Amino acid sequence: MATERLTILAIVIASLVSVAYAVAGTATYYTVYLPSACYGYQDQGTMIAAANRDLYNNGAACGKNYRVKCTGPTNQGVPEPCQNGEITVKIVDLCPGCGTNQLDLSQHAFSTIADLNAGKIQIEYNPA
Repeated sequence: MATERLTILAIVIASLVSVAYAVAGTATYYTVYLPSACYGYQDQGTMIAAANRDLYNNGAACGKNYRVKCTGPTNQGVPEPCQNGEITVKIVDLCPGCGTNQLDLSQHAFSTIADLNAGKIQIEYNPA
C-alpha cells in the first residue's frame, strides 16, 4: 500500500515538473533542410527544428531533443489548427529570423501537430 502511494506521488510530481518547465512560444515551418548550421549536409531526418538565437546559443542546442505541443492559433485563418498531441524534434539549425521562444519546425513536424494552413501556431516546448 505504501509503495503504491509513493509511486502515485512520484507520477504526480513528475507531471507537475514537466508542465511547470514548458516554455510558451510560437512555431512556424520550413521546407529546405540541408544544409543545416549544426550538421551541414548530413541528413537528420524530418522530425527536426531550427532554434531561435537564444535557444541555439552558438550551437549548444545542436542535437538536443525537445517535446513540442500545439496549444492554439496565432491568426484568424485557422481557428483550431492543433491536432495529434505532442512531437519530439531534434535541433539541427539556427533560425536567424525567429523571435524569442520561437521554433521553426520542419514541414513534416509542423504538419504532425497542426494544420499547415495556419502557418504559425502557439506552442509549448521543453527538453525531451
